[in-house]
Amino acid sequence: MIQKSADRKMESRSAMRGGTGTVTINHFFNKEEMTAKTRLCASLTIPPGASIGPHQHEGEDEVYVVTRGTGLLDDGKAKTPVTVGDAILTGNGESHSIANAGTTDLEIIAVIMCYA
Repeated sequence: MIQKSADRKMESRSAMRGGTGTVTINHFFNKEEMTAKTRLCASLTIPPGASIGPHQHEGEDEVYVVTRGTGLLDDGKAKTPVTVGDAILTGNGESHSIANAGTTDLEIIAVIMCYA
């Protein structure tokens, strides 16, 4: 299946997961189109000064891949700078948040896969 960029569903979320600003979500595929247990497969754009607030992943894993900009990832233990090419894996009840730490948009690809 090919999903043309012009046909993708886009949405904006203010204060996503208790974060700041507005995050734009560009869905590659929705969960009904995928046979594997996947809740999200999208590109997220986080503008300067915005963030996705802390949240847990119970019964699922989330992968972030940074494709543009710089961010600050908080995994509940440490705050770590992330940049283009970095990949982050969170799951098994762990919590995380991410903030744009730069002056240009932070873009990440996010995939959330469910265990059952």
